[in-house]
Amino acid sequence: MSDPADGNGQAGLPELRTIADYQFGSGAGDALFPPAESLTIKRTSSGRPQQIHADDGRIVSFGTDGRFTLGLEGGRRLHAVLEHPAYRVVVDDESEPFVRDEKNVFTKFVLEAGPEIRPGDEVLVIHERGELIAVGTAELAAEAIADFETGMAVNVREGAPAEN
Repeated sequence: MSDPADGNGQAGLPELRTIADYQFGSGAGDALFPPAESLTIKRTSSGRPQQIHADDGRIVSFGTDGRFTLGLEGGRRLHAVLEHPAYRVVVDDESEPFVRDEKNVFTKFVLEAGPEIRPGDEVLVIHERGELIAVGTAELAAEAIADFETGMAVNVREGAPAEN
């Protein structure tokens, strides 16, 4: 069910689109929550949005800090609209099966990281072929991911199963 702002101070889809544009850049809100799509908003007992789902799965969760955490479906939607390399951490063949299995990304396996990435940002983990393989939270800034030879780059939340 689509959920417009309800007039009681509760965030509806227009407000959530604005938050997504602020967090990920212009156009992210419409990509995550297309106006024509019927989405389900699960709310807390106080009415605050907690999770937004589409038929294909969880798009995002809305944290108490006012930021989104991505579900795999949300990652797919952002991957389709954000210009490369925005909010992307690109990994090689060696780490792909581990990342798909929801193991964390380590700096030595990263080929590229979007220059705007800061610790705590939601990121898309992309295989060097260009395929989305996971979503998670950056542990380091992009510059540190590129410079460090050891350490965790991304705390992976959800991996994408391999397509056969």
